[in-house]
Amino acid sequence: MPITKSAKKALRQSKKRRVFNLRRQNKAKDLIKQIRALISAKKKQEALQLLPQVFKAIDKAAKRGVIKKNTASRKKSRLAKAINKIV
Repeated sequence: MPITKSAKKALRQSKKRRVFNLRRQNKAKDLIKQIRALISAKKKQEALQLLPQVFKAIDKAAKRGVIKKNTASRKKSRLAKAINKIV
């Protein structure tokens, strides 16, 4: 357990940030799962409608450092590519 006053504050901050970071990460993961399900079901229109929400969640996670910038770009690129493959 932290002893100094600053260490106690740092612990409080990290706990609060962990909650926000987990929320961002789970939101992005859930949306990616939803869009992958739509892609596998060959529902291009629904996937295209969900794509901006997925991009927003991924970008927010990358902005806050939950995932790295290149990881976010890779995920977005692969999702867009998969949607475009649907006939």
